[in-house]
Amino acid sequence: SGNLLHRIFPSQEQKQTGFTGKTANEIVKAAFELGKTRTGALIVIENGDSLTDIEQTGIAIDGIVTSQLLINIFEHNTPLHDGAVVVKGNIITAATCYLPLSDNMSISKSYGTRHRAALGISEVTDSVTVVVSEETGKVSVSERGKLTVMPDADHLRSELNRLTDSVGKNKEDKRLFGMIRNKSNK
Repeated sequence: SGNLLHRIFPSQEQKQTGFTGKTANEIVKAAFELGKTRTGALIVIENGDSLTDIEQTGIAIDGIVTSQLLINIFEHNTPLHDGAVVVKGNIITAATCYLPLSDNMSISKSYGTRHRAALGISEVTDSVTVVVSEETGKVSVSERGKLTVMPDADHLRSELNRLTDSVGKNKEDKRLFGMIRNKSNK
């Protein structure tokens, strides 16, 4: 039971760990399991830009990313299934979050609100969003205003592993830029 509590309620050390390959694998596993049952999902992964404003629109979770937790959150007819989850590092910080919808008129009419929300957040932040279609079960990734269908789990894993490398670098770059800016303001 100690192990279970440790997985549900992360320690300070676990909270400070960045986005890892293990976290990517858990998201991949959940996305394709949700796709099999045609359960819609929106998983927004913070990169360099803060998603605190988005988190505040939802319900605080503060749990380690596991496929089981993600699947339970998006299960139909549960209190948390609508909206998006926000992932910071290896922690799901919030669920039922509202995302801005894309105003791009060239988006295919076949995409619904969930895909427009995934595109919308990718247009205003550098986050990466994994979206599972309720209608088709297809898994896509939205980044920098583009939506790309992932043909299989390996493609999604590759995309997310690329993110594991960039998240730490983006945070370091922002810290460095902040230090340089602070020195120039003195």
